[in-house]
Amino acid sequence: MQLYDELVARGLIAQVTNEEEIKEMINNGKATFYIGFDPTADSLHVGHFMALCLMKRLQMAGNKPIALIGGGTAMIGDPSGRTDMRSMMTRETIEHNCACFKKQMERFIEFGEDKARMVNNADWLLNLNYVEFIREIGGCFSVNNMLRAECFKQRMEKGLSFLEFNYMPMQSYDFYYLFKEYGCNMQFGGNDQWSNMLGGTELIRKKLGKDAHAMTITLLLNSEGKKMGKTAKGAVWLDPNKTSPYDFYQYWRNVEDADVLKCIRMLTFLPLEQIEEMADWKDAKLNEAKDILAFELTKLVHGEEEAAKAQASAKALFMGGGDAQMPTTEISVELLVDGKIGILNLMVACGLAPSNKQARQLVEQGGVFVNDEKVPAPQFAVTEEMLKEGVKIRKGKKVFHKAVLK
Repeated sequence: MQLYDELVARGLIAQVTNEEEIKEMINNGKATFYIGFDPTADSLHVGHFMALCLMKRLQMAGNKPIALIGGGTAMIGDPSGRTDMRSMMTRETIEHNCACFKKQMERFIEFGEDKARMVNNADWLLNLNYVEFIREIGGCFSVNNMLRAECFKQRMEKGLSFLEFNYMPMQSYDFYYLFKEYGCNMQFGGNDQWSNMLGGTELIRKKLGKDAHAMTITLLLNSEGKKMGKTAKGAVWLDPNKTSPYDFYQYWRNVEDADVLKCIRMLTFLPLEQIEEMADWKDAKLNEAKDILAFELTKLVHGEEEAAKAQASAKALFMGGGDAQMPTTEISVELLVDGKIGILNLMVACGLAPSNKQARQLVEQGGVFVNDEKVPAPQFAVTEEMLKEGVKIRKGKKVFHKAVLK
Protein backbone atom coordinates (compact mmCIF):
# COMPACT_ATOMS: atom_id res chain seq x y z
CA MET A 1 0.00 0.00 0.00
CA GLN A 2 1.40 3.40 -0.97
CA LEU A 3 1.55 6.25 1.53
CA TYR A 4 -1.48 8.24 0.38
CA ASP A 5 -3.68 5.15 0.40
CA GLU A 6 -2.40 4.33 3.88
CA LEU A 7 -3.29 7.83 5.12
CA VAL A 8 -6.81 7.33 3.75
CA ALA A 9 -7.06 3.87 5.33
CA ARG A 10 -5.97 5.30 8.68
CA GLY A 11 -8.78 7.88 8.46
CA LEU A 12 -6.51 10.91 8.17
CA ILE A 13 -7.65 12.53 4.93
CA ALA A 14 -10.90 14.48 4.71
CA GLN A 15 -10.72 16.94 1.81
CA VAL A 16 -8.19 17.66 -0.93
CA THR A 17 -8.03 20.14 -3.79
CA ASN A 18 -6.47 17.81 -6.38
CA GLU A 19 -6.34 14.20 -5.22
CA GLU A 20 -4.43 12.64 -8.12
CA GLU A 21 -1.64 15.20 -8.11
CA ILE A 22 -1.42 15.19 -4.31
CA LYS A 23 -1.26 11.41 -4.30
CA GLU A 24 1.56 11.38 -6.84
CA MET A 25 3.59 13.99 -4.93
CA ILE A 26 3.21 12.35 -1.52
CA ASN A 27 3.88 8.83 -2.74
CA ASN A 28 7.06 9.91 -4.52
CA GLY A 29 8.44 12.15 -1.80
CA LYS A 30 7.99 15.35 -3.82
CA ALA A 31 5.93 17.30 -1.30
CA THR A 32 7.36 20.19 0.67
CA PHE A 33 4.50 20.80 3.07
CA TYR A 34 3.73 22.89 6.09
CA ILE A 35 1.53 22.57 9.14
CA GLY A 36 0.94 25.55 11.42
CA PHE A 37 1.08 25.59 15.21
CA ASP A 38 -0.20 28.49 17.31
CA PRO A 39 2.18 29.13 20.24
CA THR A 40 -0.59 29.82 22.76
CA ALA A 41 1.15 27.84 25.55
CA ASP A 42 4.68 26.74 26.45
CA SER A 43 3.96 23.13 25.52
CA LEU A 44 2.26 21.20 22.76
CA HIS A 45 -0.66 19.01 23.89
CA VAL A 46 -2.29 15.83 22.64
CA GLY A 47 -4.49 17.86 20.31
CA HIS A 48 -1.32 18.46 18.24
CA PHE A 49 -0.48 14.76 18.23
CA MET A 50 -2.13 13.91 14.93
CA ALA A 51 -0.28 16.65 13.05
CA LEU A 52 3.07 15.61 14.55
CA CYS A 53 2.52 11.96 13.65
CA LEU A 54 1.49 12.94 10.12
CA MET A 55 4.65 15.00 9.67
CA LYS A 56 6.71 12.04 10.82
CA ARG A 57 4.99 9.66 8.39
CA LEU A 58 5.49 12.00 5.45
CA GLN A 59 9.13 12.69 6.28
CA MET A 60 9.83 8.96 6.52
CA ALA A 61 8.59 8.71 2.92
CA GLY A 62 11.00 11.41 1.70
CA ASN A 63 8.74 14.46 1.88
CA LYS A 64 10.01 17.65 3.53
CA PRO A 65 8.07 19.12 6.47
CA ILE A 66 7.98 22.77 7.45
CA ALA A 67 6.78 23.37 10.99
CA LEU A 68 5.30 26.87 10.90
CA ILE A 69 5.13 28.49 14.32
CA GLY A 70 2.51 31.24 14.28
CA GLY A 71 4.45 33.85 16.23
CA GLY A 72 2.99 36.56 14.00
CA THR A 73 -0.59 35.34 13.61
CA ALA A 74 -0.67 34.65 17.36
CA MET A 75 -0.51 38.42 17.82
CA ILE A 76 -4.03 38.47 16.33
CA GLY A 77 -5.59 35.12 17.24
CA ASP A 78 -7.46 32.62 15.08
CA PRO A 79 -11.26 32.96 15.33
CA SER A 80 -11.79 29.38 14.08
CA GLY A 81 -13.70 27.26 16.56
CA ARG A 82 -13.94 30.09 19.10
CA THR A 83 -16.86 32.03 20.54
CA ASP A 84 -14.81 34.94 21.90
CA MET A 85 -11.56 36.76 21.27
CA ARG A 86 -8.34 35.05 22.30
CA SER A 87 -6.26 36.75 24.98
CA MET A 88 -3.41 38.83 23.58
CA MET A 89 0.11 37.62 24.32
CA THR A 90 3.33 39.59 24.57
CA ARG A 91 6.05 39.08 21.99
CA GLU A 92 8.35 37.69 24.71
CA THR A 93 5.79 35.05 25.73
CA ILE A 94 5.29 33.98 22.11
CA GLU A 95 9.05 33.65 21.54
CA HIS A 96 9.40 31.52 24.68
CA ASN A 97 6.56 29.25 23.59
CA CYS A 98 8.08 28.86 20.12
CA ALA A 99 11.37 27.66 21.63
CA CYS A 100 9.51 25.10 23.77
CA PHE A 101 7.62 23.81 20.72
CA LYS A 102 10.78 23.14 18.74
CA LYS A 103 12.33 21.10 21.53
CA GLN A 104 9.24 18.86 21.67
CA MET A 105 8.90 18.56 17.90
CA GLU A 106 12.42 17.21 17.61
CA ARG A 107 11.13 13.93 19.06
CA PHE A 108 8.98 13.51 15.96
CA ILE A 109 10.74 15.34 13.14
CA GLU A 110 14.37 15.38 12.04
CA PHE A 111 15.46 18.97 11.51
CA GLY A 112 18.51 19.95 9.52
CA GLU A 113 19.84 20.85 6.09
CA ASP A 114 17.65 19.31 3.36
CA LYS A 115 15.42 17.81 6.07
CA ALA A 116 12.67 19.45 8.11
CA ARG A 117 12.81 23.13 8.88
CA MET A 118 11.08 25.29 11.45
CA VAL A 119 10.00 28.82 10.60
CA ASN A 120 8.20 31.54 12.54
CA ASN A 121 5.81 33.75 10.60
CA ALA A 122 6.71 36.64 12.90
CA ASP A 123 9.89 36.89 10.83
CA TRP A 124 7.94 38.18 7.82
CA LEU A 125 4.52 39.28 9.11
CA LEU A 126 5.76 41.69 11.78
CA ASN A 127 7.90 43.57 9.27
CA LEU A 128 5.09 44.13 6.76
CA ASN A 129 3.91 47.63 6.00
CA TYR A 130 0.14 47.43 6.35
CA VAL A 131 -0.71 49.62 3.36
CA GLU A 132 1.73 47.75 1.12
CA PHE A 133 0.37 44.42 2.41
CA ILE A 134 -3.23 45.38 1.61
CA ARG A 135 -2.24 46.72 -1.83
CA GLU A 136 -0.37 43.51 -2.62
CA ILE A 137 -2.99 40.93 -1.65
CA GLY A 138 -6.20 42.78 -0.74
CA GLY A 139 -7.64 42.54 -4.22
CA CYS A 140 -7.34 38.72 -4.10
CA PHE A 141 -9.98 38.36 -1.37
CA SER A 142 -13.75 38.79 -1.64
CA VAL A 143 -15.32 40.06 1.58
CA ASN A 144 -18.58 38.33 0.62
CA ASN A 145 -16.78 34.99 0.30
CA MET A 146 -14.88 35.53 3.54
CA LEU A 147 -18.10 36.16 5.46
CA ARG A 148 -19.50 32.88 4.15
CA ALA A 149 -16.49 31.00 5.54
CA GLU A 150 -17.35 28.80 8.52
CA CYS A 151 -14.59 30.29 10.68
CA PHE A 152 -16.26 33.71 10.43
CA LYS A 153 -19.94 32.73 10.29
CA GLN A 154 -19.93 31.22 13.76
CA ARG A 155 -18.63 34.49 15.21
CA MET A 156 -20.95 36.93 13.44
CA GLU A 157 -23.74 36.79 16.03
CA LYS A 158 -21.44 37.56 18.96
CA GLY A 159 -19.33 40.00 17.02
CA LEU A 160 -16.24 39.52 14.88
CA SER A 161 -13.51 42.10 15.42
CA PHE A 162 -11.67 43.67 12.51
CA LEU A 163 -8.49 42.38 14.15
CA GLU A 164 -9.63 38.76 13.73
CA PHE A 165 -10.98 39.47 10.24
CA ASN A 166 -7.36 39.92 9.17
CA TYR A 167 -6.46 36.36 10.19
CA MET A 168 -7.45 34.68 6.92
CA PRO A 169 -5.41 37.02 4.68
CA MET A 170 -2.43 36.68 7.01
CA GLN A 171 -2.56 32.87 7.09
CA SER A 172 -3.01 32.87 3.32
CA TYR A 173 0.04 35.10 3.01
CA ASP A 174 2.02 32.49 4.99
CA PHE A 175 1.46 29.87 2.29
CA TYR A 176 2.23 32.42 -0.44
CA TYR A 177 5.49 33.37 1.32
CA LEU A 178 6.53 29.77 1.98
CA PHE A 179 5.76 28.84 -1.63
CA LYS A 180 8.04 31.61 -2.94
CA GLU A 181 10.85 31.30 -0.39
CA TYR A 182 11.03 27.56 0.29
CA GLY A 183 9.19 25.87 -2.57
CA CYS A 184 6.41 24.79 -0.20
CA ASN A 185 3.79 23.22 -2.47
CA MET A 186 1.35 21.72 0.04
CA GLN A 187 -0.38 22.61 3.30
CA PHE A 188 -2.13 20.44 5.86
CA GLY A 189 -4.61 21.44 8.56
CA GLY A 190 -7.83 20.56 10.31
CA ASN A 191 -11.34 20.85 8.94
CA ASP A 192 -11.76 24.06 10.94
CA GLN A 193 -8.92 25.56 8.87
CA TRP A 194 -10.32 24.66 5.44
CA SER A 195 -11.45 28.19 4.49
CA ASN A 196 -8.15 29.72 5.58
CA MET A 197 -6.21 27.09 3.67
CA LEU A 198 -8.21 27.56 0.48
CA GLY A 199 -7.48 31.27 0.81
CA GLY A 200 -3.76 30.52 0.66
CA THR A 201 -4.12 28.22 -2.36
CA GLU A 202 -6.16 30.83 -4.25
CA LEU A 203 -3.77 33.63 -3.35
CA ILE A 204 -0.85 31.74 -4.89
CA ARG A 205 -2.79 31.05 -8.07
CA LYS A 206 -4.02 34.65 -8.41
CA LYS A 207 -0.59 36.17 -7.75
CA LEU A 208 1.60 33.65 -9.57
CA GLY A 209 -0.70 32.24 -12.24
CA LYS A 210 -2.90 29.18 -12.65
CA ASP A 211 0.10 26.93 -13.27
CA ALA A 212 1.43 27.52 -9.75
CA HIS A 213 1.15 24.20 -7.91
CA ALA A 214 -0.28 24.68 -4.43
CA MET A 215 -2.15 21.84 -2.77
CA THR A 216 -4.45 21.71 0.22
CA ILE A 217 -5.33 18.75 2.44
CA THR A 218 -7.30 18.61 5.68
CA LEU A 219 -7.01 16.02 8.40
CA LEU A 220 -10.24 14.21 9.13
CA LEU A 221 -10.26 14.52 12.90
CA ASN A 222 -7.81 17.29 13.63
CA SER A 223 -10.59 19.53 14.93
CA GLU A 224 -11.75 16.68 17.16
CA GLY A 225 -8.13 16.00 18.00
CA LYS A 226 -7.85 19.43 19.55
CA LYS A 227 -10.53 18.36 22.00
CA MET A 228 -8.49 15.30 22.95
CA GLY A 229 -6.22 17.50 25.03
CA LYS A 230 -8.98 18.75 27.30
CA THR A 231 -9.80 17.06 30.60
CA ALA A 232 -11.36 18.17 33.87
CA LYS A 233 -7.88 19.23 35.05
CA GLY A 234 -6.94 21.06 31.83
CA ALA A 235 -4.84 19.99 28.91
CA VAL A 236 -2.81 16.80 28.53
CA TRP A 237 0.58 18.20 27.67
CA LEU A 238 3.59 16.69 25.93
CA ASP A 239 5.92 18.39 28.42
CA PRO A 240 6.69 15.85 31.19
CA ASN A 241 6.85 18.68 33.73
CA LYS A 242 3.21 19.54 32.99
CA THR A 243 1.86 16.02 32.40
CA SER A 244 4.00 13.18 33.77
CA PRO A 245 4.71 10.13 31.58
CA TYR A 246 2.50 8.13 33.96
CA ASP A 247 -0.44 10.56 33.59
CA PHE A 248 0.12 10.66 29.84
CA TYR A 249 0.03 6.85 29.71
CA GLN A 250 -3.11 6.75 31.85
CA TYR A 251 -4.85 9.30 29.63
CA TRP A 252 -4.56 7.01 26.62
CA ARG A 253 -5.19 3.87 28.69
CA ASN A 254 -8.56 5.33 29.70
CA VAL A 255 -9.91 6.33 26.29
CA GLU A 256 -13.48 5.28 25.50
CA ASP A 257 -13.87 1.75 24.15
CA ALA A 258 -15.32 3.08 20.90
CA ASP A 259 -12.24 5.25 20.27
CA VAL A 260 -9.47 2.71 20.91
CA LEU A 261 -8.99 1.35 17.39
CA LYS A 262 -9.54 4.78 15.86
CA CYS A 263 -6.70 6.19 17.97
CA ILE A 264 -4.43 3.22 17.26
CA ARG A 265 -5.10 3.53 13.55
CA MET A 266 -4.56 7.29 13.36
CA LEU A 267 -1.80 7.89 15.89
CA THR A 268 0.45 4.83 16.13
CA PHE A 269 2.89 3.47 13.58
CA LEU A 270 1.74 -0.12 13.96
CA PRO A 271 1.05 -1.87 10.62
CA LEU A 272 -2.56 -1.70 9.47
CA GLU A 273 -2.65 -5.49 9.20
CA GLN A 274 -1.84 -5.81 12.91
CA ILE A 275 -4.46 -3.19 13.78
CA GLU A 276 -7.16 -4.92 11.76
CA GLU A 277 -6.55 -8.10 13.77
CA MET A 278 -7.74 -6.14 16.83
CA ALA A 279 -11.07 -5.21 15.22
CA ASP A 280 -13.04 -7.93 17.02
CA TRP A 281 -11.29 -7.66 20.37
CA LYS A 282 -13.65 -7.30 23.34
CA ASP A 283 -13.50 -7.18 27.13
CA ALA A 284 -10.02 -8.24 28.33
CA LYS A 285 -8.63 -8.16 24.79
CA LEU A 286 -9.92 -4.60 24.35
CA ASN A 287 -8.05 -3.64 27.51
CA GLU A 288 -4.96 -5.16 25.94
CA ALA A 289 -5.52 -2.88 22.92
CA LYS A 290 -5.70 0.10 25.30
CA ASP A 291 -2.38 -0.98 26.83
CA ILE A 292 -0.87 -1.10 23.35
CA LEU A 293 -2.20 2.35 22.49
CA ALA A 294 -0.96 3.92 25.73
CA PHE A 295 2.48 2.31 25.47
CA GLU A 296 3.05 3.22 21.80
CA LEU A 297 2.09 6.88 22.25
CA THR A 298 4.00 7.30 25.52
CA LYS A 299 7.04 5.80 23.79
CA LEU A 300 6.71 8.33 20.96
CA VAL A 301 6.61 11.31 23.31
CA HIS A 302 8.71 10.25 26.30
CA GLY A 303 10.85 7.36 25.04
CA GLU A 304 10.63 3.61 25.51
CA GLU A 305 12.14 3.57 29.01
CA GLU A 306 9.57 6.01 30.42
CA ALA A 307 6.78 4.18 28.59
CA ALA A 308 7.86 0.88 30.16
CA LYS A 309 7.97 2.48 33.63
CA ALA A 310 4.53 4.00 33.21
CA GLN A 311 3.08 0.70 32.01
CA ALA A 312 4.65 -1.24 34.88
CA SER A 313 3.35 1.27 37.45
CA ALA A 314 -0.13 1.22 35.95
CA LYS A 315 -0.26 -2.57 36.13
CA ALA A 316 1.14 -2.58 39.67
CA LEU A 317 -1.49 -0.10 40.80
CA PHE A 318 -4.23 -2.14 39.16
CA MET A 319 -3.01 -5.21 41.03
CA GLY A 320 -2.71 -3.25 44.28
CA GLY A 321 1.07 -3.02 44.10
CA GLY A 322 3.70 -0.28 43.97
CA ASP A 323 3.33 3.44 43.38
CA ALA A 324 6.73 4.49 42.00
CA GLN A 325 5.26 6.50 39.13
CA MET A 326 2.02 7.56 40.80
CA PRO A 327 1.39 11.30 40.35
CA THR A 328 2.11 13.03 43.64
CA THR A 329 1.07 16.31 45.26
CA GLU A 330 2.93 17.85 48.17
CA ILE A 331 0.51 19.24 50.78
CA SER A 332 1.63 22.31 52.69
CA VAL A 333 1.23 22.15 56.46
CA GLU A 334 -0.62 25.48 56.22
CA LEU A 335 -3.56 23.59 54.67
CA LEU A 336 -3.99 21.49 57.82
CA VAL A 337 -6.41 22.46 60.58
CA ASP A 338 -5.75 20.88 63.99
CA GLY A 339 -3.34 18.46 62.29
CA LYS A 340 -5.88 17.29 59.69
CA ILE A 341 -7.16 18.07 56.19
CA GLY A 342 -10.64 17.17 55.06
CA ILE A 343 -10.92 14.74 52.16
CA LEU A 344 -12.80 17.31 50.06
CA ASN A 345 -10.07 19.93 50.43
CA LEU A 346 -7.43 17.27 49.84
CA MET A 347 -9.03 16.14 46.59
CA VAL A 348 -9.19 19.71 45.30
CA ALA A 349 -5.55 20.32 46.31
CA CYS A 350 -4.53 17.19 44.38
CA GLY A 351 -6.52 18.17 41.30
CA LEU A 352 -8.86 15.18 41.66
CA ALA A 353 -11.90 17.47 41.71
CA PRO A 354 -12.34 21.08 40.58
CA SER A 355 -14.41 22.03 43.65
CA ASN A 356 -15.50 20.81 47.07
CA LYS A 357 -19.01 20.36 45.69
CA GLN A 358 -17.87 17.89 43.05
CA ALA A 359 -15.54 16.17 45.51
CA ARG A 360 -18.50 15.71 47.88
CA GLN A 361 -20.56 14.13 45.09
CA LEU A 362 -17.77 11.64 44.33
CA VAL A 363 -17.47 10.68 48.00
CA GLU A 364 -21.24 10.32 48.44
CA GLN A 365 -21.36 8.10 45.35
CA GLY A 366 -18.80 5.79 46.96
CA GLY A 367 -16.11 6.50 44.37
CA VAL A 368 -13.25 7.71 46.58
CA PHE A 369 -10.75 5.50 48.41
CA VAL A 370 -7.90 6.37 50.77
CA ASN A 371 -5.22 3.72 51.21
CA ASP A 372 -7.59 1.24 49.51
CA GLU A 373 -10.41 1.91 52.03
CA LYS A 374 -13.63 3.53 50.83
CA VAL A 375 -14.10 7.01 52.24
CA PRO A 376 -17.24 6.66 54.40
CA ALA A 377 -18.44 10.28 54.42
CA PRO A 378 -17.56 13.79 53.19
CA GLN A 379 -16.47 14.67 56.75
CA PHE A 380 -13.58 12.17 56.57
CA ALA A 381 -10.16 13.75 57.26
CA VAL A 382 -6.56 12.73 56.66
CA THR A 383 -4.10 13.29 59.52
CA GLU A 384 -0.65 14.84 59.43
CA GLU A 385 0.87 11.49 60.41
CA MET A 386 -0.79 9.79 57.44
CA LEU A 387 0.51 12.45 55.08
CA LYS A 388 4.04 12.05 56.39
CA GLU A 389 3.95 8.42 55.29
CA GLY A 390 2.13 9.23 52.05
CA VAL A 391 -1.57 8.74 51.35
CA LYS A 392 -2.83 6.90 48.26
CA ILE A 393 -6.10 8.29 46.92
CA ARG A 394 -8.13 6.47 44.30
CA LYS A 395 -10.97 8.09 42.37
CA GLY A 396 -13.16 5.52 40.71
CA LYS A 397 -11.38 2.46 39.34
CA LYS A 398 -8.61 4.02 37.33
CA VAL A 399 -7.39 7.35 38.74
CA PHE A 400 -4.66 7.09 41.40
CA HIS A 401 -2.89 9.88 43.23
CA LYS A 402 -0.51 10.21 46.15
CA ALA A 403 -0.51 13.02 48.72
CA VAL A 404 2.51 13.66 50.94
CA LEU A 405 3.34 16.33 53.50
CA LYS A 406 5.59 19.04 52.08
